[in-house]
Amino acid sequence: MTTSRFARLPQDEPITVVVELGRSAPPVLELRGPIETTRVEAALDSIAARHPGTPAWTADLRSRGRGRHTVRFKDGADGEPTAFPLGALADLLTHGGRGSFMTRQLAATPRQRELLADADAHPGLGRQVEQAAWDWHGPLDVARFTAAWRSVFARESVLRTAFDDQGEPGLVVHDQAEPEVVRLSRGSVEWPSLVAADRRRGIDPRRPAPLRVTLLGGGPASPSAPPARVLLTYHHALLDSWSVRLLLREFYRAYLADGELPGGERRPDMTDYAAWLATQDTTAAQDFFTSADTGDVRSVPPLFTETGSHAEGRSRLRLTEAETARLTDWAAVWGGSESTALQAVWALLLYRAGRAEGPSRVRFATTAAGRGILFEGVERTPGALAGPLPQSVLVDPAATVPQLMADLRDRCLDQAAYEWVSAGQVNAWTRPPSPPADTLLTFEAQPHGLAELEAELVTYGIEVEPPQTLGARTAFPVTLIAHHDGVGRLVLTASYNQLRLSEITDLLAHAALLLRELPREAGEFTTVGEVLTLLSGMGEGAAVPLEPVEPEGSGVPPTVLRRRAHPDAGTVGLLRAPGISRTFYDQLARAYPGPEELLLLGPVPVGGPQAVAGACAAYDVLGSRVRPGGGLALAGFSGDGVAACAIAHLAAAQGHRPLAVVLDAAGTAPDDLARRLASAVGRRR
Repeated sequence: MTTSRFARLPQDEPITVVVELGRSAPPVLELRGPIETTRVEAALDSIAARHPGTPAWTADLRSRGRGRHTVRFKDGADGEPTAFPLGALADLLTHGGRGSFMTRQLAATPRQRELLADADAHPGLGRQVEQAAWDWHGPLDVARFTAAWRSVFARESVLRTAFDDQGEPGLVVHDQAEPEVVRLSRGSVEWPSLVAADRRRGIDPRRPAPLRVTLLGGGPASPSAPPARVLLTYHHALLDSWSVRLLLREFYRAYLADGELPGGERRPDMTDYAAWLATQDTTAAQDFFTSADTGDVRSVPPLFTETGSHAEGRSRLRLTEAETARLTDWAAVWGGSESTALQAVWALLLYRAGRAEGPSRVRFATTAAGRGILFEGVERTPGALAGPLPQSVLVDPAATVPQLMADLRDRCLDQAAYEWVSAGQVNAWTRPPSPPADTLLTFEAQPHGLAELEAELVTYGIEVEPPQTLGARTAFPVTLIAHHDGVGRLVLTASYNQLRLSEITDLLAHAALLLRELPREAGEFTTVGEVLTLLSGMGEGAAVPLEPVEPEGSGVPPTVLRRRAHPDAGTVGLLRAPGISRTFYDQLARAYPGPEELLLLGPVPVGGPQAVAGACAAYDVLGSRVRPGGGLALAGFSGDGVAACAIAHLAAAQGHRPLAVVLDAAGTAPDDLARRLASAVGRRR
């Protein structure tokens, strides 16, 4: 069921929200800046939509002078709120400080809940966070670049969608969400370091805008200037690879139209998809996925397990253009595709690595694109439609390679109608559960129309390459992604635990051998056993070039921006906001007129285990610096209210009387924000 709450009220001047917490007294919200009562009421309506379990608190808004109000709450029984989401309310009231907001609530799909649960179960590891990158040759108008992304966000509801923080996660579609477009100058950072730091930072799926854009370079064309580099970072629980390429197509359209994308909001969207999904009968899908393991054939046990190490490795190999073309032609002879050939090669490698003998079943997972279903407009609907599905393949040394290819092709065709099913549903249907798949194969395809737009960009002196997926950390110990680069070569990228380096290097080398040699050697009567003999004669695999592996970390370390003016001064912890540079915070600190110490903290996620761990870590840093009797405040920009209040609650439990200050920073200079922050904190001096 979908509900909507609207508020369309002008709010041109900035708002500051101050939340004061105490051990016994009820919390109080203080609003600084002009605000209409109807805006507060609309924000409370949005809270009700986002937090269905929250009581219908009534707000008592009282004026304390020009531009100063207090808000107190009471429920229907004249009680006081104990767990009202004050931080979420502060974020809504400072939502860009202007315009309107709306929330539309819808149910998350089973696949989305599973992907979110995996990310939540491994906080700080960047699970389910993917990156795609490409080079931009020629002139790049940075203002138009940013405006084009803003236009795409306005058109595509999925880019304004976030998970709520309920026990049974749902989705909230916001009326507005500002894209995070970060531009860095050439030479300011090395590209591998930028990619690694951006991956460690991750994406918070409980905040709107599940896509971050980072631009390195850009500007007028120069014969000697290197190309600009573009990095997109997104979360699998809200976007898949196909969707990112759809959004990139819309971005190019907007860029070519001076930054303005024509037309209104896209339909169909994930709201329509969720409604369609709710009508599907799972009976046929259940029969399909539970009928694969018939008979008494043995199974190859899982070969890879989690080791507990957090270090992540990546390896990559490329076929040449000629080798790729030969593989495509060879697979087509047997009615398959490159994807079918890759699955056959992977099945053979797992069979051999498991030291299997005779007919045996090999299990792995493949990423179902989710675009073969009977949902009208599915090929142009961005969202989290792709996801892993288990495969069970019979490998028989006596069978021919074309027979193995045909089995894989037929299963792929039959499965296309059930790509809306999630891996968790399949596992629940299987009794007893099958051994888990421990490797995931993903073959990425490109939606139609992207090449045509790239050709149109050439008329403006701009050349862009297809985005290259860099490899996400998934729920599988080993993930292998296949795609084509700008000249049509097949590229394989493996992501895995670093401790598996030697095993994966050999596995990829053997995969390269088969993908190159099968089109040369395997004919109609070539058996699987003969191919396995070829592998046995190869010995150890050749080295595969590795991408740089950066150590996992918490992202931005705490930094003292400004020391306290005297020993009794308090501490203000600033939560670092997405898209705001360190230079901005340095300027704010220099302009801050108060005596307090300013401490820059890393960003804290909004919900899930990461939020709890992040809030505790932030409070540990703050608690070690607060002087006895000194004041404590948490400050952030709109969107940081939930985290600021969470940390403030931890501080209150330890006997402090902290403030949570949320600033509307839309278009506001650092010196003005510094004065507003000092004014809010100064009330406690």
